[in-house]
Amino acid sequence: MNRFARYALRIASLAVALGLWQLLTSQDIDLWLRFSQFPTVTDVAHTFADRLAGPDYWTDLADSLTRILTGFLLAAVLGVAIGVLVARSRLAEDLLGPVLEVVRPIPAIALVPVAILLFPSNEQGIVFITCTAAFFPVLVSTRHAVRALTPVWEEAVRTMGGGRWRILGSVVLPGALPGVFGGLSVGIGVSWICVISAEMISGQYGVGYRTWQDYTVVDYPGVFVGMVTIGVLGWLTSTAVELLGRRLTRWLPRTAQGPTARPKSARSGAAPSPAAAAGREDSPRTRPEEARDEHLVRD
Repeated sequence: MNRFARYALRIASLAVALGLWQLLTSQDIDLWLRFSQFPTVTDVAHTFADRLAGPDYWTDLADSLTRILTGFLLAAVLGVAIGVLVARSRLAEDLLGPVLEVVRPIPAIALVPVAILLFPSNEQGIVFITCTAAFFPVLVSTRHAVRALTPVWEEAVRTMGGGRWRILGSVVLPGALPGVFGGLSVGIGVSWICVISAEMISGQYGVGYRTWQDYTVVDYPGVFVGMVTIGVLGWLTSTAVELLGRRLTRWLPRTAQGPTARPKSARSGAAPSPAAAAGREDSPRTRPEEARDEHLVRD
């Protein structure tokens, strides 16, 4: 399937979902779920157009993006640095490991009372919650990625006279980069969840604050406008992180996707190479069959 067909399939799936939403809500269908209480797609679209024409929507959007980017960048720097430190130093693991493992299971949104008491302004508290939400996925992914590195690489650098910083810059960080971006992709999604929740509780502006205000005044189309905005922003930021990760890890081998990725000889019907034939003869899968055939011949 080429790229155009894949994009067409994605657009079609989104169109089907929107059409099903419009059908269930416009016909007031109540099976087990009460779709009659939902606004229709057209109602949400009209409200969305009205919000785009006003200044409040863009102010909320800028505030939420500022909070998410500030907290996420802090979490990325701290998570990678502490993750590498804990993975490379037993002393750091003994000192920081117990504290991190005790705090890690606590949901970031549960730290809202702590942020209100600790920081002098709600803005700083929301950034703290956002940073905490993204910090632990980045930390755990970085720690596991560093510990999974092959020791031979480090020994090779040491053999050539490289020191600790040389190993860190040429082996540890490049080798752990795929795992780091895996944690960043998870962290940016968790950050959006927590920043919206924090804005609902203690914010004054932002997409989450506006969505909660729409709910309190029973403006359900406005609530769905906030939900759609959150979904689109989360998708865009996650895609940006993923694209950056692919660009920085271009040296990695890319595996082919789909069942059509077969060797050339199998597709064209050409005879296999002698090395491939020898590999199949020596493979454990064919040995029992050959032994069984020889046993039948002898009998």
